[in-house]
Amino acid sequence: MSETIFTYAAPGLKFGPGAAQEIGFDLARQGVRRVLLITDEGLVAAGHPQAITKSLATAGIWCDTYSSTGVEPTDASMEHAIGWAREQALPDAIIAVGGGSTIDTAKAVNLLLTNTGELMDYINQPIGSGLAPTNPLLPLVAVPTTTGTGSESTTICVLDVLALKVKTGISHAALRPMMAVVDPLLTLSQPAEVTACSGLDVLCHALESYTARGYRSFEAKQPGQRVPYCGANPIADVWSERALELVAQALRGAVRDGSDVLNRENMALAATFAGLGFGNAGVHIPHANAYPIAGQVPAFHAAGYPGDEPLVPHGMAVSLTAPEAFRFTYSANPERHVRAAALLDPGHVHHSPDQGRDALANVVTALMHDIGMPNGLGTVGFDSAQVPDLVAGSAKQTRLLSTAPCPVHDDDLAGIFEGSFTLW
Repeated sequence: MSETIFTYAAPGLKFGPGAAQEIGFDLARQGVRRVLLITDEGLVAAGHPQAITKSLATAGIWCDTYSSTGVEPTDASMEHAIGWAREQALPDAIIAVGGGSTIDTAKAVNLLLTNTGELMDYINQPIGSGLAPTNPLLPLVAVPTTTGTGSESTTICVLDVLALKVKTGISHAALRPMMAVVDPLLTLSQPAEVTACSGLDVLCHALESYTARGYRSFEAKQPGQRVPYCGANPIADVWSERALELVAQALRGAVRDGSDVLNRENMALAATFAGLGFGNAGVHIPHANAYPIAGQVPAFHAAGYPGDEPLVPHGMAVSLTAPEAFRFTYSANPERHVRAAALLDPGHVHHSPDQGRDALANVVTALMHDIGMPNGLGTVGFDSAQVPDLVAGSAKQTRLLSTAPCPVHDDDLAGIFEGSFTLW
């Protein structure tokens, strides 16, 4: 019997320039008197967390601040944050100010402050035990300072498990923030490279949720079996389509001129809309492939990011195999792939028989080229000899691959990686 029910959930949302200045007021109304604020050193230097702590102090709320989150969270960096949090007085709420890495770290802190066990107990199978939290989590307010991850809307936190050289995650409805506070003014300090990478994460969130397996294609579930990522559905589709339109309008301009407030605001809206879409529908092959790409990168380090260790930022990693992945999934729903291409590039006709399979891939590739992304996996240091390891890493992301619109086997993944070494 096929599924007939889909679910939809989202955090409370406050959006607009200056929204971050109202957090103290909002939390005080709920009786909050003490918070933990999770952020990073770069944002402290920019002054964003301090502005929020001033708002908290004005509202009579005590704040303890952790500012050591990394660029890409690992099990080690999350355990460090959890250890710090356990040494503080138990808060009434948690605030995350930063990009996806910071928000995901705050989710892990929230989980392990309120529930027993260790990270590996909750990490998704087959890498971890995939346990569900048994105790309620604290209210979490997510304040994104990058326009991309959508973590402020989702039920997952992502991390690298260093010993296994694999990127994975923890997924449960309890991890979804209570409230997302999206203030476009906080994104003005993003370097162009970060804007580009985070913007491609927005793009792929929207495209993958829009092309995901439909919720009716799954076997019917009992109420207790339903997961947050239920497949493409009518509500998620609306958010994804609008996100694609906004990316088409704003991403190139936001990368070109970071001071353009209108483009920044439109990209913040796009990230929010895409998060509301994929946070319920799910993502699939490009995100599954991104995990081993980020975890196994030999030597490349993206410009605009701190540190000197090998680093392929998440949005870049997702995009590198996206064109080839959408060629692979085209036959599962040609109409939807063509529709997505038209939303991203409305000035061209994409439904000619000779262009159909390539339409979406070509539009995505053109956008990547225009905003300065590397020309495929070869440019970031991979070669064909590493394909088996990349495939093995992707194959472990069973939660993501199950949402792909067609079955995905190891040979299919290998073909997608092999076709992604050069994009143009």
